[in-house]
Formats: sequence, structure tokens, C-alpha cells
Amino acid sequence: MNQNRLFRLTRIRLALYYAVVMGLILSLCAFGFYSSVFHAHVVALDNEIESIAGTIHDTIEPKLPTPGRLEPVVQQLFPNLSMCIGASCIQQQPDTKRHVVGAFDKSNYYIRFFDNSGSLIATAGNYPEGISNNFNKKTWQFVKDRQGNEFHQLTMHLHTRYNGDWGYLQIGRSLEEFNHYLDSVKLVLVLGLPIAMGIITAASWWLSGLAMQPIYKSYRQIQQFTADAAHELRTPLAATGATVESALLSPQLDEEETRDILQTIHRQNQRLTNLVVDLLMLARLEKQSIKELKQHEKCCLNDIISDLIEEFQAMATAARITLTSVENAHQHLNIIGNTDQLYRLFSNLIVNAIQYTPTGGDVKILLNRSEYYAVIKVQDTGIGIPLQELPHIFDRFYRVSSDRSRSTGGSGLGLSIVQAIVSVHKGKLNVESELCKGTTFTVQLPLDNTNFKNKGSISLFKG
Repeated sequence: MNQNRLFRLTRIRLALYYAVVMGLILSLCAFGFYSSVFHAHVVALDNEIESIAGTIHDTIEPKLPTPGRLEPVVQQLFPNLSMCIGASCIQQQPDTKRHVVGAFDKSNYYIRFFDNSGSLIATAGNYPEGISNNFNKKTWQFVKDRQGNEFHQLTMHLHTRYNGDWGYLQIGRSLEEFNHYLDSVKLVLVLGLPIAMGIITAASWWLSGLAMQPIYKSYRQIQQFTADAAHELRTPLAATGATVESALLSPQLDEEETRDILQTIHRQNQRLTNLVVDLLMLARLEKQSIKELKQHEKCCLNDIISDLIEEFQAMATAARITLTSVENAHQHLNIIGNTDQLYRLFSNLIVNAIQYTPTGGDVKILLNRSEYYAVIKVQDTGIGIPLQELPHIFDRFYRVSSDRSRSTGGSGLGLSIVQAIVSVHKGKLNVESELCKGTTFTVQLPLDNTNFKNKGSISLFKG
């Protein structure tokens, strides 16, 4: 397949399409995964900040009697509290008592208190340098310090113990740990995506090869069929051309010579006609089903076999072969089908048996029935078919050996037509053969009281 430029380019395109589509899907999945991780951690971070802010809020609010003023009892809760006057903040002496800020990691958090006018009163925790002291009432904010470190900040309204407005509480958390985790996720995705794309590309090439195999097989079959058909057509055409050329070169032809030439042309023309008819029949059969048959009727297989025995008796006698039929069924074998096709089916099998049975041999047609099928066997005592050749005998233009050569006058389409007709009639076709002992073709066709649910099939056996 790779040696054919058209198929190679098609495979490359298919692999590229697979890789691009899977790459887009994988990229979207990676983006969705990153977004999900980001969202989940932001939600967890917000919940953490809200929980700590709520604890501090509920702890200090009952201890705030005066708006904008932190009482000493509140200041004792924060060991590193810095009171701010204007732009300067003075850190208070640490206290040994228990404090609320100890409930969280002081290295990640900072706390700010603002009065109602938005002036900074005090800070606590790990207060970053260079962060803006301008008050913003927005509940959630992302802010940065002088070094570019990010913080997530929550602003809450504080009330006095008498339910008056005291000011505002701001709690911010460092996003350094959060950003490091996201960076590691990005690194995994950035490194993993090219590796995954490499695997996808290799898988795409392999899958495109699998997808192209049936197409290439069909292409090779068409090539082989075209070559075989051309060869079969060329032989009679060449014979006819040679005969005509020879006649033209003769200065004078008598009546007997002319008749011989015309008989030769007629014989080769008949061969061409039979070949074309067989090819057209195969083409039509491939498109038909039992419900699509132009002529479907009740057919009596007993009558068909009887007519064929009578028709080919002279051929068998001339070849010194005994041709007989044995009916084991106690009633007529009636099926629904096309009479002409059924005649062609069994005539091909009978002719095939007679042609490849030596002088003094026997050809028998056995008629029987099972519960749902009419069973017809064509037995001969001929040369037989090698086991390795059995899977190919139904291929178009296939001939087993020199014993089954063009000298018999066949085109190699007879058994292909048999197979197609059996398949159209939803039947089964079996073949058993043993070298130098003979071959048996068994045809099973659904009786007219069945529902034609079974598909045609072929089974190969060695006797």
C-alpha cells in the first residue's frame, strides 16, 4: 500500500486529520482540566479566607464600643499588631495571651483595619511591603505588592457592639503557594501535551493504515478483475483478429474456407457474448436481494432438476459419464425465487461436475429437505479440488489448475455466479472435496414457508 503514491498520500491525509482532531480534543480537555483545577482551588481559597475572616469578625466585633478605635482587649488578640497614624505604623509589643491570628498561618495572611472614612488604623500578620494603603470597598480583590507577589483580599464591614458602623476589616492571603501549584500543573500539561501528541500521531498513522486496508484490498480486487477481464476478452478478440487477417492475406477463398473462417469468428464471438452476459449477471446479482427480484415466484426445484437432467443427458453420454438424480424428499421442494437464476445455478454446477469427471465416472443430483431448507447436492467422482484451493474457487476468473483450464471453454465465472445466486436467495452453499475421489456441492435454499431471515453463507470442508 505504501508503494502506491495515491494511497500513501491518502493515508498521510487521514493520519493528519486524526492527529489534528485528537490534538484539538486533547487541548480542549487540557484547558478544561486546568480551568477546573484553577476554579476548585480558588473556591477552596475563598472558603478558607471567608472562614478565617468570619472567625476574626465574630470575635472582635463584640469588643468594639467606639467607631474607628481598637480597644486594648482587641489589640491583645494580635501579637504583631501595628497601629497606624497617617502613613506610619508602629508595632505593638507582643502579648503572651492566646490570640485569634494564631489560628492561621501568619506567613500567608495579613489583616488591615480601616475606619469609616477609609483611613488605615492598624495592620497585623505578614503585612507585605509596597502594597497600596488606599481603601477599596470591593468585597473580593486581587492585589500585588512591590515585588509583584499576588494576594487575594476580602473586605468586610465591622460594627460596634451597639450595632453602629465601626469601619472595615480586610484580610488578604498570599497566592505564592497557589501560583506555584498552578505552575506545576502548567508544566505537566506543557510537557505532557507534546508527548501525548506524539503518541496520537503514531496511533493516527496506525489507524489510518487500518482504515485504508479494506479500500486498498478493494482496489487490488478491481485491478485484478480488470486485468482478468481484459485477458479473457483479449483471447477471443486476438483469435478473431488473426482469423480475419489470415483471410485478408489469402488471394482467393473458396466456399469451404470461407465457411471455416465464419465458424471460427462465430465461435469466438459467442465466447465473448457469454463472457459479457456472465459479467452483467454478476453485476446485477450484487445489487439484488430476494425482495428486489424482478421476477419472484414459487419455483419447484424437482421440476428444475428434472429438466436439467434431461437437457444435459446428451452431454454426459457423449463424455461417457452417468448422470442421475435421486429424490429423497416425499413432497415437492417449493421455494420463492427467480426461475431463470435457479436454472443457471444448477446448470453451472452440473456442467462443472461433468467437465471435471473422468470417463466412466458418475454425477448424481440428490434432492432432500430439512425443516426449513430444500437441500440439493451435486456429487461427482471427478479429480477433486486441493484443500488450499477451496477458499478461492468462488473468486472471479479463478482456475484451480491446468486440469481446470481454458481448454474446457469456461471463463472462470461459473462458481462466482453460483455463489451470487445462492446469496440472493438467502441460501447456503457448502463444498466438500477430496483429491482423485470427487467433489460435492451442497445448496440449501429456504422453503416458501420460511421468513427468509438467514443471510447467504459459504462453508468449506474437506471430505
